[in-house]
Amino acid sequence: MTLHFLVESSTDSDAGDIVSLTGAEAKHAAVVRRLRVGEAVTVGDGRGVWLTGVAEEVAPSRVDVRIAQRVVHAMPEPRLVLAQALAKGDRDELAVQAACELGIDEIVPWQAARSVSRWEGPKAAKGRERWATIVREAAKQAHRAWVPEVTPPVSTAQLMERTETHRVLLLDPTASVRLSELEPDGRDLVLVVGPEGGIAPEELDRLADAGAERVLLGDTVLRTSTAGPAAIAVLSALLGRW
Repeated sequence: MTLHFLVESSTDSDAGDIVSLTGAEAKHAAVVRRLRVGEAVTVGDGRGVWLTGVAEEVAPSRVDVRIAQRVVHAMPEPRLVLAQALAKGDRDELAVQAACELGIDEIVPWQAARSVSRWEGPKAAKGRERWATIVREAAKQAHRAWVPEVTPPVSTAQLMERTETHRVLLLDPTASVRLSELEPDGRDLVLVVGPEGGIAPEELDRLADAGAERVLLGDTVLRTSTAGPAAIAVLSALLGRW
């Protein structure tokens, strides 16, 4: 399979030009992935630019790729957003990684009432940076033209504001409407996934009163690490992405 790499900034490079990988990306290509001169690769900027080319020079400090083709991919519409509750252990990180591989377009860390993990003070910036790193690597693995944004963590009140511009879907095992029966209306979709203890009743009520919709994913109760990715798969089929 062709290797895919990311450059730090948008590029105007076109067929015939050289694009250089430097820093950690070059070292990863040369040392970890053992890229060889003459090997076909793809390079992206994470914002839609997709370059196909061949490695001309490979060293741990610099990798030069001769571009053969340039394509610009539009952001998928409607967009899929995952509001993932902070969870104990690495369950929220597993959810974020899988969500990125499956096609999520934005990830919102949610400080839910039942979240055992708390992102406060310097820990908020560190946690967001950690998620962003996971997303970047997952996007490379999945060969995605767009790398999802990881927003700063939000409270329930801030999440409620999303109902003004998005269609917010609460994954609730007690809901009567199945997610698979949803009829998309063109609005961006926000999937809200609770922590291991589920979304607190008062939070469900507040979000529903603000305009969010309760939806049932299936007859079984999934963990916070699998609920979001499963819902993304369902919506991807409904939206014709898959």
